[in-house]
Amino acid sequence: MRSELFSSENLEKESAQAGMRLQNSKMLKIELNGEAMARVGSMVAYQGNVQFQALGSGGLGKFLKQKLTGEGVPLMKVIGQGDVFLAELAKDVHIIDLEPGDALSINGSSVLAFDSTLQYDIRMVGGAGMASSSGLFNCVFSGYGRIAITTKGTPVVLNVDAPTYVDPQAAVCWSANLQTGYHRAEQLGLGTLLGRRTGESFTMSFAGQGFVVVQPSEEPPVLGSGQQQQEGGLLGGLLS
Repeated sequence: MRSELFSSENLEKESAQAGMRLQNSKMLKIELNGEAMARVGSMVAYQGNVQFQALGSGGLGKFLKQKLTGEGVPLMKVIGQGDVFLAELAKDVHIIDLEPGDALSINGSSVLAFDSTLQYDIRMVGGAGMASSSGLFNCVFSGYGRIAITTKGTPVVLNVDAPTYVDPQAAVCWSANLQTGYHRAEQLGLGTLLGRRTGESFTMSFAGQGFVVVQPSEEPPVLGSGQQQQEGGLLGGLLS
């Protein structure tokens, strides 16, 4: 049997070292020897002796925060020995290595998988709590290990060496040490009063030393109702 389908670029990539690696730009391969954390429903194939254990959002505290904020990662634990292939709606997959002292703030919808050695929590995004119905809360990862994230299309990585502003629905992740805030991008005037809008009423601002990853697409708002926004505001006060 012959076909371009069976070309070397489509064959499974083998490695003698356990852990995460890209099978291709849309698919993550975990050569599992122990355990890893993955997004619920992201497994597309596996080989070997592998089990999947549901974890909700990663514990009771995180589960309650996720219910109030709309943020978080629905998780499963992947356990055993074998090869596990993960993907999410054919999004682009990127692997980031975190080292001790690193911390990454990331939109929960962009998390695909991460090493169980990493820690994460759900925190309020500073300065944006009253400005937007999306991106109010993010997942902050720290520790030592690898995390795989997804983007809709090829992203740009902005080095924050000047005042930087990003649509909160396009911001995938950023250095957790950056200072975030609110910036009105749309100028108020007669056109605004007449209902003419640019669709860019506000942006997130970033300052400090670090980077911001921006995808060429906007995620839908996380919080969809006024009640959820109120609950999020209440939780923000509890977390601050």
